[in-house]
Amino acid sequence: MESVPWSTFAEEAPDLASFGEARLAAAPSYLASVRGAELPRVHPVGPGVRGGRLCLYMYPTSPKGKDLRTDGRYALHTAVADNAGTGGEFLIRGQARPVDDPVHAAEVEQAGYPPKEGYVLFELLLDEVSVTTYDENETPERRRWVKGGSSRTASTP
Repeated sequence: MESVPWSTFAEEAPDLASFGEARLAAAPSYLASVRGAELPRVHPVGPGVRGGRLCLYMYPTSPKGKDLRTDGRYALHTAVADNAGTGGEFLIRGQARPVDDPVHAAEVEQAGYPPKEGYVLFELLLDEVSVTTYDENETPERRRWVKGGSSRTASTP
């Protein structure tokens, strides 16, 4: 089964999507891409959810762009504010694809995510999402969504 757009995830798990949009807007995100020899590379990024799509712009000579064009696998994680996990964690795994279609790019731009001149647009498609929140005792509650609509919740004592 192919990776799915944000809109599919949001339809199947609206509470997790809402949490994710809030975390993506509030906290820095880190993108892990796969470079040559299957080695990971981590980058701070500023993705945005616009028009039902999770998108990311980058400079055309960016190493992460090369990684995503060569091997689209990625993981995206929002930063947490402190050791108590304030705000919670949001993690996505999936496939990135460059957006070469001018209509698609225009839709993203019209939805409020305009690029800087010369930047390249990628859509981050989803395979799996993990959300971790912490209660006042710092006990984690983990929720997970996997493409195809399955999700589960687990608390760790």
